Amino acid sequence: MRIIVATALNKGAAEYKNMGDVAMLQVAVTRLITLWPAAQIEVLTESPSNLARYCPKTKPLPRAGCTCWVGDRILLGRYHHFLPQWGSVGLSKLKRFLGLQWPALLERLIHLRLSFRDGDGLREDFKAFLQALKNSDLLVVCGSGGFADSCREWNLSTLDTIEVALRRGIPVVMFGQGMGPLNDPVVLRRMKHVLPGVSMITLRGSRGGVPLLQSLGIHSAGLMTTGDEAVELAYQVRPEVLGNAVGINLRVASYSETKAETVEEVRFALQEFARRHSVPLLPIPIAFHEYANDHQTIRRLLTGFDDDSDGGLSLDSPLPLIKQTACCRIVVTGAYHAAVFALSQGIPVVCLSNSAYYLAKFEGLRDLFGEGCAIVTLGQPDLPGRLAAAIESAWNSAEIVRSSLLQSALRQVEDSWGAYRRLNKLLRSEAGQAHPIVSEKTLTGSTSYTQ
Repeated sequence: MRIIVATALNKGAAEYKNMGDVAMLQVAVTRLITLWPAAQIEVLTESPSNLARYCPKTKPLPRAGCTCWVGDRILLGRYHHFLPQWGSVGLSKLKRFLGLQWPALLERLIHLRLSFRDGDGLREDFKAFLQALKNSDLLVVCGSGGFADSCREWNLSTLDTIEVALRRGIPVVMFGQGMGPLNDPVVLRRMKHVLPGVSMITLRGSRGGVPLLQSLGIHSAGLMTTGDEAVELAYQVRPEVLGNAVGINLRVASYSETKAETVEEVRFALQEFARRHSVPLLPIPIAFHEYANDHQTIRRLLTGFDDDSDGGLSLDSPLPLIKQTACCRIVVTGAYHAAVFALSQGIPVVCLSNSAYYLAKFEGLRDLFGEGCAIVTLGQPDLPGRLAAAIESAWNSAEIVRSSLLQSALRQVEDSWGAYRRLNKLLRSEAGQAHPIVSEKTLTGSTSYTQ
């Protein structure tokens, strides 16, 4: 059994810098290994050392090799930039057509191009990807919130990779996906063409995801809302009793549409509450990218309250971050996975949203977890007052909602595991043979994850 895993983890130096996406990858890989202990699992990556740190039982598969096949720039190299837009679009269509209709010809053209000039050392990466593709039994697209208007490049690259696999007769499944808001006509056309061939799609709960996919012709039998894979990782280390701290995070990035003045308003409300209740404010950073660096924003929120804090810079792995979350009674966050880590441990959250993208994420969480997941819209009048009231309400109701939050988390773990078990049956029916599978019992609490 040979499985290729494609992730939404960012490219280059930013790869493995979002602890929510890392957590989803860890859970997905662990489940696949549990179901197929003898399988070779290869993860598309540009950071083999980081992959080894977070998922040591996997094998790195150079993402650059995949990009040679599905990307547009390999045939013309640096001259690609000199093409007019119509020429670039035409080249992209031609390359995709060759890859689908005459893959052997495209393979020879790419090899010829790399034999002429290969300054980046892509030849071996390309060979490795082709070898994996020719011998793969399954392509798994790991969970993310990538199918949104802010992620066109990733959307198109992922769809091209899926189409290549489908054309070669390789089953494709997509786990833990966040869908929308998405209005990009180019991406929507590609999704409508490609995704109906995917055997199974599970959603992590973004509001509007199911109607979006159904509008694109995705058959409902292969479409399920199961929650986020990372729920299991957090649920397994849930505390016996609630903590006495407020976990904090605020996502400042172009796609969150959070303005600088908003940070000050949130800082005021958080610090006023913490001083009045004599409780600590604990950093819960998720993203460590240059363009979305949570620990720097958290340090701004702590200015004048805890000036010695590093903003959670040392919490660069999912488990320590989740264990820090377990020390909280409530979490106030503008980052989706900080809310997932809290809710899955029975800790209520106050979600901070200023964009349609994040509102859909948080409304999806509220649909799954119910009471205990409050949403405060930023950028509207009297933010400090509205936020203060929401924090106070969450704090006072924490013990009351804890049980229902944990029940919701357990249900999502079971639903998500059920989808993975369905994958075994799917492969059995499509391949005409059985693969090893564990018993049907829920494995909650039996799996360990890399620190």
